Amino acid sequence: MNQGKYNFTFLFFYVTIITLLFSCQKQKKNYYESIAFNDIKLSSSPKPGSWRYNHDEHFQTFEDFQKLKKIKPQPGKNIIYLQPVGTFDELQKKEIILTKEYLKTYYQLETKIVPALPNTIFPENVRRISKEGNEQILAEYVLDSILIKRKPKDAVVLMGITEKDLFPRPEWNYVFGLASYEKGVGVTSMYRFASGHLSDSNFNESFLRLIKISSHEIGHMFGISHCLNANCVMNGTNTLIETDYHLARACSLCQRKLNSSIHYDPKKRLRELKNFFEKQHLNTELSLSQQDLNLVQ
Repeated sequence: MNQGKYNFTFLFFYVTIITLLFSCQKQKKNYYESIAFNDIKLSSSPKPGSWRYNHDEHFQTFEDFQKLKKIKPQPGKNIIYLQPVGTFDELQKKEIILTKEYLKTYYQLETKIVPALPNTIFPENVRRISKEGNEQILAEYVLDSILIKRKPKDAVVLMGITEKDLFPRPEWNYVFGLASYEKGVGVTSMYRFASGHLSDSNFNESFLRLIKISSHEIGHMFGISHCLNANCVMNGTNTLIETDYHLARACSLCQRKLNSSIHYDPKKRLRELKNFFEKQHLNTELSLSQQDLNLVQ
């Protein structure tokens, strides 16, 4: 081989290696780009009766989210509190304790339960009997007249959990949850998640619904709008069928929004969520978190 050909071959080999190294570096994805592969995109044509069919909502981009004036954890004001309201049996108490553990993992923030308040705290004028014959409580009263007055000074948000059914206004039949984004208070009801009666046989079904709605409402308090990006815990919901269809997993966009306000290690959070789902035998959620882990490990 002559010297010129040798030099050309060496140069070609050198350029190829550099190009490959640059290409690998360029293709390296961050956490959110990686898990976006597992996002299940929403249909462009929502089904009649669904939340998206009945509500014309604006797509909240990451840039939109960044511009919002919103609640964020800060030193001395960074604890999530749960406020039970009502009379709870042992299974319901277990459900609340597990919800506290889940929210601590999901938001990577200290989470505490304060002593329960009795149902006598609701005056007659905020109670009604639903068409189905069960007692309901006006959700806005819980926010404005109960929770906001009892929000601890070190709370970033206070989430009420009631065993009574809720309604948001006279013309609505019921609501799963409601939140005040500015005041950092919200409430959800356990009632419909177990069809009015929690038992060993429906515990996991009810519990999964409770953690979905609780994390959803707290997500709103942190400034995240209803998700129009993918199947996500931040999707709006009209019915239990919709709630069950939506995942407990936040999509890549909603996770990115959350992590920009609450600075945590997303891989650590994902591993802890996987361990929680495994411990509670929530197999679909376990599988999804494992799929995400496979992409970022």
